[in-house]
Amino acid sequence: MGLRRPRNLLAVLLCVLVLAGCTTAETPPPEPPAPAMTGPATVAPNRGTAGGAAALVPAVLGTDRPRQSGGVVAVGGPQAPYNYGPTLLLENGRYRMWWCSQLMGAGPPGDDIVHGDAATPAGPFQAVGAVFSGSGGGFDAMHTCDPSVIKVSGTYYLYYTGAPNDHTHDNTIGVAASDDGVRWRRLAAGAPIVRASGEVRRPNTYGAGQPSVFYLDGWFHLMFTDTTAAGAGPNGAGQFVLRAKDPLFAEQVQALTRDGFEPVASTQVTRTRSVVDAFSADWMWVPALDAVAIAHETGEGTTITFWDRTFARHPYQPVHIPGPWQEGPGLVRTAEGHAPLSTEDPCGRTAIDVVRATREPRAPTDLQHFGLDVRGFDGCAETGRARKILEGFALPAPDRTIDLVIGGNRVRVERRSVAERLAVRLLPAPVPALQRLPVLARLRPGAPAIRAPGRPFAFLLDDGRLWRAGSEAAAVANESPIVDVPTARWDAYRPGSTIGG
Repeated sequence: MGLRRPRNLLAVLLCVLVLAGCTTAETPPPEPPAPAMTGPATVAPNRGTAGGAAALVPAVLGTDRPRQSGGVVAVGGPQAPYNYGPTLLLENGRYRMWWCSQLMGAGPPGDDIVHGDAATPAGPFQAVGAVFSGSGGGFDAMHTCDPSVIKVSGTYYLYYTGAPNDHTHDNTIGVAASDDGVRWRRLAAGAPIVRASGEVRRPNTYGAGQPSVFYLDGWFHLMFTDTTAAGAGPNGAGQFVLRAKDPLFAEQVQALTRDGFEPVASTQVTRTRSVVDAFSADWMWVPALDAVAIAHETGEGTTITFWDRTFARHPYQPVHIPGPWQEGPGLVRTAEGHAPLSTEDPCGRTAIDVVRATREPRAPTDLQHFGLDVRGFDGCAETGRARKILEGFALPAPDRTIDLVIGGNRVRVERRSVAERLAVRLLPAPVPALQRLPVLARLRPGAPAIRAPGRPFAFLLDDGRLWRAGSEAAAVANESPIVDVPTARWDAYRPGSTIGG
């Protein structure tokens, strides 16, 4: 048996003001101890909104395209008693998921982290076996659970809850790294990177765990539960935030306080500010909204709460993904923990998909997929955001040419058929916010295509630089002669960027 996860200890319904709406969350019925280590959200008045900025009225987002899988999307194994706590990455057109289960003989008798992939969030994700288990000694001797996985500069990082036995009341957070997301090595010399603060003694003695991480602007952002924090609710619910340049959170650490992010000496600091009153939450950066989205469970299903990048205000009202749940959601995210861009309408639509446990016979299990799209915003109204969101897209340009957005600037392509082969997608109309971006180079019909042993296929553009194109199909469409050169000559050209995958 594993650990009891944090629970709502209040025996009443909590009706709270969540921005502009009142949402009720029922107290779950009593149940016997279970192996899981996470729990349902509890909604309470938000104690984290900065003064003054809260007066700004959050925008209302439209929603459409609700979706739900027809049944269970993942199982850990034929005898796995539970499956919950997922984290998902969309990578190279496949959906990879890691989640908490228990596989017989995988390691110490406790919670294991398993992995599978699928063509869609609706699965099926068939686990290939446990990829991370208890270490047999130290803070995570028996249990490893609540995975959050991101990939930064080619390295996967796994943040997880660890516990040494079934009866611990002081869960902690560890980190591991991998080159493939399957074979993991513990970091920080096998020690935890975040411990419970111990500021307040509460009946809920869970401690610190349930991490969720995304990477933005050079910072690893870590959100987690700490039932002993001063900023947690009476039942221990609350989500606290640290960020660091270092994935181990050993250097350049900042803590989110009532006054914003402030430098701290270590991760063991007073925790007075919670960004959402919940257990088992997940989050991601949403480029099209220029906002952080936090997914947590309420009486509405999964509620998505939005913060601006400084956590000073809620720029949008919450949206809700309805349906049954028994455990916290895992958001579908890109490698760095961002919301996937819509190729259909990258400036005005984004998909929010979650996988969550829906049944609890003796522990949370039966992972199912739910989702919807949010719309009704203009993510490309401002040049700085537009150039990031539209990276790799193509747009109509003057004189029937096409502009590719590359490195936040423009490369002009004279043939539409060539641009369509190089771009993520050709959008139907220009974006006014990008009109002042410089045109760095032109790809004219017949421009030479350069090949060399061990080097990427590339076009030689009119700026005299080599721009990597990935595929020779665009060269054929451009009627470009393919020139084979020695490696040394290829390396002697001034490098451009990449204009095609």
